[in-house]
Amino acid sequence: MKSILKYILISVILFGNIPSASAQFGKQKKADALYNSFSFVKAIDMYKEMLANNYNADYAKRRLADSYAMLRDPENASVYYKDVVKQDKVEPEYYLNYALALRALKKYDESEVWINKYKETGVVDSRIQKIMQDKNFITNVFQIKPQFFSKEVPFNSELSDFGAFEKNEVITFASSRDKGVGIKRTYSWNQQPFLDLFQVTKKGDDFSEVENVKGNVNTKFHEGQISISKDGKTMFFTRNNYTNNKKGKDAEGTNNLKIYRSTLNKDNKWTNITEVPFNNTNYSVGHPSLSADEKTLYFASDMPGGYGKSDIYKVSVNGDSYGTPVNLGNKINTEGSEVFPFVHSDGNLFFSSDGLQGLGQLDIFTTVLDIDSNIQEIINLGIPVNSNMDDFSFFLNESGETGFIASNREGGKGDDDIYGFDRIPPFEIKGTVTDVINKQPIPNAKIVIKDKDGNIIADFITDDKGKYKFPADRETTYNLEASQVKYNSKLKVGDTRNTKGKPHIIVDFELDPVQDVDILAGVNVDNIYFDFDKQNIRKDAAVELDKIAYLMNTTYPTMAVEIESHTDSRGSFTYNEALAIRRANSTHDYLISKGVNSNRIKKFEGFGEYSLVNDCKDGIDCSEVAHQLNRRSIFKVLKME
Repeated sequence: MKSILKYILISVILFGNIPSASAQFGKQKKADALYNSFSFVKAIDMYKEMLANNYNADYAKRRLADSYAMLRDPENASVYYKDVVKQDKVEPEYYLNYALALRALKKYDESEVWINKYKETGVVDSRIQKIMQDKNFITNVFQIKPQFFSKEVPFNSELSDFGAFEKNEVITFASSRDKGVGIKRTYSWNQQPFLDLFQVTKKGDDFSEVENVKGNVNTKFHEGQISISKDGKTMFFTRNNYTNNKKGKDAEGTNNLKIYRSTLNKDNKWTNITEVPFNNTNYSVGHPSLSADEKTLYFASDMPGGYGKSDIYKVSVNGDSYGTPVNLGNKINTEGSEVFPFVHSDGNLFFSSDGLQGLGQLDIFTTVLDIDSNIQEIINLGIPVNSNMDDFSFFLNESGETGFIASNREGGKGDDDIYGFDRIPPFEIKGTVTDVINKQPIPNAKIVIKDKDGNIIADFITDDKGKYKFPADRETTYNLEASQVKYNSKLKVGDTRNTKGKPHIIVDFELDPVQDVDILAGVNVDNIYFDFDKQNIRKDAAVELDKIAYLMNTTYPTMAVEIESHTDSRGSFTYNEALAIRRANSTHDYLISKGVNSNRIKKFEGFGEYSLVNDCKDGIDCSEVAHQLNRRSIFKVLKME
């Protein structure tokens, strides 16, 4: 498909002006002139004529491959890139372009071959590092439990439609359809009409007829992605540089993008159009998204000083005043293209990128924020939001339950189509584990989650503040158990039924100390730990065992204990059970060697890897420090007098 995405809201932003090529004969000059003016459909015909006449064939193939890539047509682009990468002294970028085209065709193994070829050239490119970061990414992303459920909308056309934004049941979007337009000019990039803004009104499950946005927003050039204020009276939108009926161009003749602001008058018409002051004739600024508190405007731009072809920025807003744009940094921005930011009312940022690890071309990502709203992680939204083609212009309503994307994926009605989706918002059970006596948090308490049939779903450890949380399903009942070696365990039920509109439920635990807690804490006795695949007592472990031997021999001569020994997850279950038993025997034998009566060690058992204290299970890449926490012997006091 020939995505409108590329020939307006990415084309100028991402690619700017492509250097012109000189040639001796008129045909190549004409082809290059078309290419350099973004008339890719016509340029393709000319380059194919060159190829048919075997004139400058290698050059023609490179231009054909790039033209199809610009039109977001990876199938045809890959045909020519396949030959291009075999050319002598070809630019390394073509290895990457071919790899990305193959990814768009779901040929992931073949794509990896050419990504590695690109790496071998010595080019430093964070896009490649991120794409190669998790070789199981493609498999894993298809296995993620979906939050989003796609559905068709009835207002797509046979051309391009995208950028849906809903406010007060009115959906505004960009389209190249010619409905309601007296004279519709054609854009040379792909020979389709220019974009205008349209709207439909939701009526339950039905929609009104599509109509042009009222007012003087639409012009004879492109209008695109919008964002509307909370009161519905201010709209930011993207448009070609066109003000007061004058078309603006940079020094090389490019008509870049700008962000404009408009207000809704009493007749429900968008008027009073003004530019934002950080626009610039020499580069593009577009894709506005206003934060919930209306103090920050996010946007995409290819302004100088960025990380790649297009970066995402933010700027402070105070009425009609604006601050200085700030780049969001390299956690989000790459050498590739980051576009179409959307900031939700909860503060999370959604955006499209072809420089982060994805399924094909542009994928939609979201940020994970900490309590101070700092970005901790970038997550690919997975299937069905993303596909092997371009996925962009994400919108999510305030409740987080419905929204829209646009995509040029297979099966659509036009080039780019709008898709609605229903979303099951993520839900958590969380809480705090504290001491029932002093109300202090209990770190390293173990939380075991079981389903209603008693099957273990997950287990994990509380943090240093005694807190835990885990992602849960709605309309479900869970059994939770909290335990810690110095406390009696406790069971509770986590009921997530009837939680619509809530992001979480809280299940707190207050644990009772076991009888020996004060004694053991008073002498600072800890678990003992073992080296990898060893059962011998280390020097640090001997110190702890000597403390216990002293308590049992001198302070509490009738004290009785049990010993439980464990391993990390590395090795087979059978081997680890045997290793844990050897560790239990070593622990027992050391205490006996220090004069402890064997009758007072009631049990000494090995449990292998069945009771890990963290998430370092098979297949999880953990540090040696994390694995060490699982290689341990622990002590339970059964009697103390």
